[in-house]
Amino acid sequence: MTHRFDEATLAGVLRHMNDDHSDDNLLISRAFSVDGEPVAARMTGFDGAGGEWSVELADGGSTTVRVPWPGGPITQRPEVRREIVALYDAACARLGIEPRPHA
Repeated sequence: MTHRFDEATLAGVLRHMNDDHSDDNLLISRAFSVDGEPVAARMTGFDGAGGEWSVELADGGSTTVRVPWPGGPITQRPEVRREIVALYDAACARLGIEPRPHA
């Protein structure tokens, strides 16, 4: 069964990603979308299996992009950051972009 994070964890991570990492949301969506060209994205959820983004497309449509965590299933809040960073790095590799250093 897929791990479900509590509401406080979900709210905190989503707020951080959407307020501080909107460019990363778009980058991840661009790298993993199969339904058109993303022009905007918001992280809308995650669980122990992966993250989910609501994506606006260049043609005016929208889609949901769901990406499994690169390291496999997770159950702890600190693992969420690790996996989002890994997704960012994988997205950069797919798109041929040099990733910024991680603090």
